[in-house]
Amino acid sequence: ERARHLVKLAAILRDRKYELSAWETLEASKNWLEAEADVAEAIDFCEYYARQSVELSKPLPVFSYPGEDNESHLIPIGAGVVIPPWNFPLAILVGMAAGPVAAGNTVVVKPASTTPVVAAMFMQAVEDAGFPPGVINFLPGAGSEVGDVLVDHPKTRFINFTGSMEVGLRIAERAAVVHEAQLWLKRAYMEMGGKDALVVDETADVDSAAAAAVVSAYGFQGQKCSALSRLIVVDDVYDAVLDRVVEAAAALPVGPAEDNVRVNAVISAVQQRNILADIDRGRSEAKLLTGGDRVDLDDGYYIQPTVFADVAPDAYIAQHEIFGPVLSVLRARDFDHAVEIFNGTQYGLTGGLFSARRDRIERARREFHVGNLYINRKITGALVGVQPFGGFNMSGSNAKAGGPDYLRLFMEMKTVAERWLV
Repeated sequence: ERARHLVKLAAILRDRKYELSAWETLEASKNWLEAEADVAEAIDFCEYYARQSVELSKPLPVFSYPGEDNESHLIPIGAGVVIPPWNFPLAILVGMAAGPVAAGNTVVVKPASTTPVVAAMFMQAVEDAGFPPGVINFLPGAGSEVGDVLVDHPKTRFINFTGSMEVGLRIAERAAVVHEAQLWLKRAYMEMGGKDALVVDETADVDSAAAAAVVSAYGFQGQKCSALSRLIVVDDVYDAVLDRVVEAAAALPVGPAEDNVRVNAVISAVQQRNILADIDRGRSEAKLLTGGDRVDLDDGYYIQPTVFADVAPDAYIAQHEIFGPVLSVLRARDFDHAVEIFNGTQYGLTGGLFSARRDRIERARREFHVGNLYINRKITGALVGVQPFGGFNMSGSNAKAGGPDYLRLFMEMKTVAERWLV
């Protein structure tokens, strides 16, 4: 039954994809390409988790034992809280809610305050798909008010959060407190942030590497936890890659999302102010080669695509998640140094390597400490069921959304052993 409802929800979202995309363009300033991709990912989550729900409803395989019937089942854990971000206002919301529901739980969704309309449209689709009342619930409001109450409630069984490290750590801390009448330890799944890096060595195709860097850094104005923030280039090809990246970044058009230009407004005036403050700090740490200023248009909060060069590995802009169209380019002496720089942050979400050397590719597979590693391609755009998404270290709980084990996070195993009386 859960699977059937999720498949129907996917069909409704597919029928309404243009309306949903239009609202994402208006509310989140996603261009049409980014908006349609977000809707498509939401549909994928519904269908993928529906299929998993069917499989996980079956008894788990256990060894036989003479004279007994032994079975193990996965059962839902209870009611949980879903706190999604604004940057993927439909896809991440749907994935974070559909997974627990597919596992048999109920959820309360506290949508992002900046994208409530898209979230409300999702809830309308839930109602139209025939979900029973109380399965997916909607409670908008400020995180410091509504979110805290939901996280602290003794009947909350789990919290599924995507957002900043600062907020995620605060939620994890609150979730660890056992309140009166609470019968369990709450499960807290935190998908937080990243300081994602791409390494380019001297054997790489520099044109392809530079193109992938620009797409990864400036898609949706860099407002993705997977966005490229650090471009680490081995000295022999540093200038060649840097020149291409600066030229491409400077040429990116900036304008309204509805015009489908490449770089659109950031989400809010507060976000614009924070990004510009980080850029100002970067001016004292590195060489600003292009961008660095606001773009004065009447219909949003725009920032030029920005490139800093000769950034030190321990610089503020090389360690702090900016969440905007800002790329730091770092020079590595050799590949060993590049590996050291790559792993030199508190995060571990996504990363990549451009190289033609098999030994370095294999070394990256072993030593690049990130949850999602991409070789000779862009480092954004994980696909449901193809590249399960989630990171290491302070990037979060490595929940791996869109992966084969995601639903198990919201289930627990019950084992029953019955000795035969005859």
